[in-house]
Amino acid sequence: MTLRHFIAVIGFLTTSLIYCQNKQITLQEIWSGAFRTEGMQALHSMKNGQQYSVLNYNRQNGTSSIDIYDYKTLEKVKTLVSSADIAEIQGFFDYTFSADESKLILTTNEVPVFRRSRLGTYYVYDIATKAVTKVSENLIQEPTLSPDATKIAYGFENNLYVKDLTSGVEKQITTDCIKNKIINGITDWVYEEEFGFVRAFDWSVGSDKIAFIRFNETEVPQFSMDVFGSGLYQTQQVFKYPKAGEVNSKVSLHVYDLNTDVLSDVKVDKAYSDVYIPRIKWTKDTDVLSAQYMNRHQNELDLWMINTKSMTTDLVLAETDKAYIDVTFNLTFLKDNSFIWTSEKDGYNHIYHYSKDGDLINQVTDGDWEVTNYYGFNEKENTIYYQSVENGSINRDVYAIKLNGKNKKRLTKTDGTNSASFSADFTYFINTHSSAATPPEYTLHNSKSGNLVKRIKDNDRLAQKVGDYKTSKKEFSTITINGNDLNMWMIKPADFDERKEYPLFMYQYSGPGSQQVANRWNGANDYWYQMLAQQGYIVVCIDGRGTGFKGAEFKKVTQNELGKYEVEDQIAAAKKLGELPYIDASRIGIWGWSYGGFMSSNALFKGSDVFKMAIAVAPVTSWRFYDTIYTERYMTTPQENPSGYDENSPINHVDKLEGDFLLIHGSGDDNVHLQNTMRMVEALVQADKQFEWMIYPDKNHGIYGGNTRLHLYKKMTNFINRTLGDKLDKEEMEEQEASKIKG
Repeated sequence: MTLRHFIAVIGFLTTSLIYCQNKQITLQEIWSGAFRTEGMQALHSMKNGQQYSVLNYNRQNGTSSIDIYDYKTLEKVKTLVSSADIAEIQGFFDYTFSADESKLILTTNEVPVFRRSRLGTYYVYDIATKAVTKVSENLIQEPTLSPDATKIAYGFENNLYVKDLTSGVEKQITTDCIKNKIINGITDWVYEEEFGFVRAFDWSVGSDKIAFIRFNETEVPQFSMDVFGSGLYQTQQVFKYPKAGEVNSKVSLHVYDLNTDVLSDVKVDKAYSDVYIPRIKWTKDTDVLSAQYMNRHQNELDLWMINTKSMTTDLVLAETDKAYIDVTFNLTFLKDNSFIWTSEKDGYNHIYHYSKDGDLINQVTDGDWEVTNYYGFNEKENTIYYQSVENGSINRDVYAIKLNGKNKKRLTKTDGTNSASFSADFTYFINTHSSAATPPEYTLHNSKSGNLVKRIKDNDRLAQKVGDYKTSKKEFSTITINGNDLNMWMIKPADFDERKEYPLFMYQYSGPGSQQVANRWNGANDYWYQMLAQQGYIVVCIDGRGTGFKGAEFKKVTQNELGKYEVEDQIAAAKKLGELPYIDASRIGIWGWSYGGFMSSNALFKGSDVFKMAIAVAPVTSWRFYDTIYTERYMTTPQENPSGYDENSPINHVDKLEGDFLLIHGSGDDNVHLQNTMRMVEALVQADKQFEWMIYPDKNHGIYGGNTRLHLYKKMTNFINRTLGDKLDKEEMEEQEASKIKG
């Protein structure tokens, strides 16, 4: 069997260095932060287009500062504010400018709620007067300055408040909150997790109105988790969590007029049942609000324009899809209220320009490739800037193109993953580049030519440090499986000998639209894979059908059948790799986290003749246990599609288990609930199947904190060695014995 289409062979260092360095990577080093990369914290482009700000932290005295730098020289111009000069606060670790850059919100303390949501203590700093105002004595959410910087809005205990920064007067604009029943202006759990935002309110451009979404989650089923803590009795975290097929929050849209103190309900001219409102955004017209409405199946998306003065509504765009529509943040309004929009409607994600009435002006980008990020529109140059995979689906580059779709130019020159942060006037952009061989580096470029202006920051010190270790190449290729050329990377032992047989350890995630085979710096897991390669394993990752950036048809083939085609691809790939002369087909394992844990469980059960072992971390074991928005997007409801849910859920295939299985979960996982693992455990027990499992008390979906990650990776490494690494040849055994004697 031969692997086809080698795209690139990329190593951490040059080949000559790879084979002369012998230092071994350890788990302690990986999780102590020894290989941590340096970055640019809280980068913000100033309105003048010639300067940018960065958050710097002085470890010696514990102070933080916001410093201004010049784009041309990269020299520090001034310190805008330092915590050392503010008596009211100890320090800050994040900041946000007002639209006119006259004020700053300084974040001094935050407590996590869920994945994205935080409760915190915030201050407003007036740059001209140096006055500091505490927003609230309470722990609040999502403080947001009005465009004219005279007021600040925020959420507290499910209600919305506005504070006048001149008079200090605070106004409560909603009063009907009830915990686990009514939320105003802050998303419920499932919106936060699956639509990717927390702040469900927005200021009008005239700073005189606030639009917000109200969530009535009264009828949403309640979920509870034990929190064991350190006390004598456990407590419970109780929150509303709609599982697939269950009742969602009833959402409604409202507008509050600060001039008249009138709160209005928005009623669009279409009858919806069970609707989502995944995005709201004010247009350039202070009276016109845009809102996106979506049906529960998420295959119909309507863009409404709402005149908040006359309270009339116009449906300007209606998209449909046979599978689903991805909601993005890419809606951008131009001065004339025409708008830029991204869509997969031609089979690939591209940029479109519409009039304010929703008439298509033109499709800006076109081709058998995907736009992966939209950066902005330069009105002076009539140019759009975006990121795409035109240079191969595992790479990312930054491009410029005229609004009419002409004069496209690639602005980044180096293969790998490039992402841009543009100056406010689009004169410059700071490019962040990394590859499998290169840790992140930050460089300044001219946005017309893409030419390098200056290097800002690199991780050369880290690259030199890695050079002391015995590391291996990361080889990118494709492998033909089930009629598709699937992207793959492979890491072999540095002293690889094709005459030997090696155990194979596979990693994947495989969720819809995801990508794990990418030419980028991957951090901790890649060091772990290098460590496993040092120990004599070949590590492989393959993105099968259903993953992203290769067109809608490839991605959406898994619709209504999550876990069918993806698992078939991993099993077939393992079989094909097992035919290689240097891979021991009797020692193939697979692992994954979250969706990847769902996959690895299924692969072991359904592919019992191929896989010897699997590790599943925080897995979904039945899609019936997961949330409405994510699950129904791909599966519709369990009531409509019971076979799709049950035939591909690993909990229903435990009787096929023959290999070694390690099941891991955090008891405080609010996302993929411990229920998934507990139900899997019970099914395995009743099927009389032996397995290993580990529960991390009070740990969430990320399973981290203190010594947790080190413990987790030690457990997984030991399991791999015990199940895959037990077939040593005579020479290796002699070497180990000799090493023990020397030790």
